[in-house]
Amino acid sequence: MVASKALRIAQLNELDELRHDSYENARIYKEKTKKWHDNNIVNRTFQMGDKVLLFNSRLKLFPGKLKSRWSGPFIVTKVFPYGALEIQQGDSSLFKVNGQRVKHYYGGEIEKKVNITLVDS
Repeated sequence: MVASKALRIAQLNELDELRHDSYENARIYKEKTKKWHDNNIVNRTFQMGDKVLLFNSRLKLFPGKLKSRWSGPFIVTKVFPYGALEIQQGDSSLFKVNGQRVKHYYGGEIEKKVNITLVDS
């Protein structure tokens, strides 16, 4: 009877050790994942007058995997604290967006050239 009681106490202690080890492993995993995530974050700073492209995750008007989800360019009219931006496209109304949904636009105007070849039959 005493031996079975001692065995049961040893099993409970072992179970507590296993639980403690699993909590420790989860903590280590979370720390490593956070460090990796923080190292891979791209810090973007915007100024008034910058041109940006806006990511539209809900754009389903023209389905297709080659369709770009970036629209714009927009002009930053105001920078709020904590990454919020106020943007405007041309003379349209102003609206606020999260700074993580935009990226800098470095391109110029796109020239579209069309070659038409007439074939006489």
